[in-house]
Amino acid sequence: MPFTRRTIQTAAALALMGGLLASPAFAQDGKPKIALVMKSLANEFFRTMEDGAKAHQKAHAGEYTLVSNGIKNETDTAAQIKMVEQAVAQKASAIVLAPADSKALVPAVKAAIDKGVIVVNIDNRLDADALKEKNINVPFVGPDNRAGAKLVGDYLAKQLKAGDKVGIVEGVSTTFNAQQRTLGFQDAMKAAGINVVGVQSGQWEIEKGNTIAAGMLREHPDLTALLAGNDSMALGVVAAVKAAGKAGKVQVVGYDNIQAIKPMLADGRVLATADQYAAKQAVFGIELAQKALAAKTPQAQLPAEVKTDVVLVTKGSK
Repeated sequence: MPFTRRTIQTAAALALMGGLLASPAFAQDGKPKIALVMKSLANEFFRTMEDGAKAHQKAHAGEYTLVSNGIKNETDTAAQIKMVEQAVAQKASAIVLAPADSKALVPAVKAAIDKGVIVVNIDNRLDADALKEKNINVPFVGPDNRAGAKLVGDYLAKQLKAGDKVGIVEGVSTTFNAQQRTLGFQDAMKAAGINVVGVQSGQWEIEKGNTIAAGMLREHPDLTALLAGNDSMALGVVAAVKAAGKAGKVQVVGYDNIQAIKPMLADGRVLATADQYAAKQAVFGIELAQKALAAKTPQAQLPAEVKTDVVLVTKGSK
């Protein structure tokens, strides 16, 4: 299409409105395209995250377009790498990523940044050494998972006594947030003199969490509690506790405060969880990307971290 005076004026007006046109890869309407790439949409936490992102885009429809995607199961790292590559191919201006693996996604992130795409990391932190090796800065928008898990662990410890035995059902062991939540649980148990007799991965999923919990209950019949690294696994743990005839005798805690856990908090099947505001995390990541695009801030100059809230949720919480 030849440039006319009108098209030049329109372009100038759009540039004034958002300072956006000089940034890479804009749609024909002048709005940036932001891709939200999540972990498993089988996990209610990520469906909530997607809902929050869609609500934000609807309220800011004139500012950007949103493309959201998530993998089928928590460990399908290869599929998530393809989603990042697809977002770049589809001319996304920015990618907001909740990585399924803290190291494996780094090369795809580097390739996106090299093409001029702004990348923001949410939920699960990318590995610091892997980022350093690729010489890239990727801002992390999210909570302190270790502190959040310690809140939950401290609350559980008040119901137990020194010397009690507990097990930890961990998320995907190669993810930073799984590692941090396990450390937070361990911090709380150590401080209370409670014995962690096992840490095994339930891969963030209900069925796997159920299998791991059932095994731990068989191996340690005197367990007093099971600490699950997310609420999906906690659902599986609750079922395992019931099947073992230990309901009310083995305490269960989780992390995420998904809707499915709320009736269990109310009736005591789950003692506590942590809310890290899934919807807000996506929105904070999107807003950081928007600001970077509007100000034409290069990736290297973005903030290293933006802390978001995490709070303890128990039966009495509102």
